[in-house]
Amino acid sequence: MSNQNASSGKFSNAFAGAAILIAVIVGWLVYIFVLGNKTNFEGNDPEKHPVNFLGMMHKGGFIVPFLLACFVIVVATTIERFITLRVASGTGSIPMFVRKINGLLNSSQIDAAISECDKQKGSVANVIREGLNKYREMSAKSGLDKDQKVLAIQKEVEEATSLELPMLEKNLVLLATISSVATLLGLLGTVTGMIKAFKAIATAGAPDAVALSSGISEALINTALGILSSILAIIFYNYFTTKIDGMTYGIDEAGFSIAQTFASKH
Repeated sequence: MSNQNASSGKFSNAFAGAAILIAVIVGWLVYIFVLGNKTNFEGNDPEKHPVNFLGMMHKGGFIVPFLLACFVIVVATTIERFITLRVASGTGSIPMFVRKINGLLNSSQIDAAISECDKQKGSVANVIREGLNKYREMSAKSGLDKDQKVLAIQKEVEEATSLELPMLEKNLVLLATISSVATLLGLLGTVTGMIKAFKAIATAGAPDAVALSSGISEALINTALGILSSILAIIFYNYFTTKIDGMTYGIDEAGFSIAQTFASKH
């Protein structure tokens, strides 16, 4: 299990670094070649008014590529976490699995309970399997009193849990960070856009309509992109943390049951 978690940790670290770099590159490529395509503007001139939404997004200015990068990171992290947590959940319902393990423990079918863990193949099953192996070891071991054996079982479950949880929570920091950073980037783009708009209004004589509209577009586009990325990051962060909390609850419940069953039967 430790080897599997080490591999998962290395993959997650590599994913985080690669996701940020790739997202920034993708953001700039989309900004230059897709949003900045001359067909998105009047007279095929990027300096003129946009004729569609893509051109309008390009008018958002230099902050847009970074906001697009935030959006790409949110999407990539969400997909990666969905896959990881799906694998970590194993097969079947975790509450039903925990109840089945409790039933097998109450009837002293330790080997059958370990076999169920092998079938379930999730993070909860990994932790419970370690606890059950320690249960079986303590049952056959002499020289220790009951309290020491129960403590050894609880410690084994805690150690196994500490190996599993980092893998489950990996990369969630990206979503938590982007939920704030995207909003601030959008606000920065809004401020720069409004500066341009007021500068156009302050010109002598009639205001520069192109400059005025460009400044307003920059302000609104950046605000919209920042809020969108932030909303998605917050929603999926809460979803994943809730799912992880459910798995952690299952681990705690099963670990407590293993220790209590051992204490009652020995």
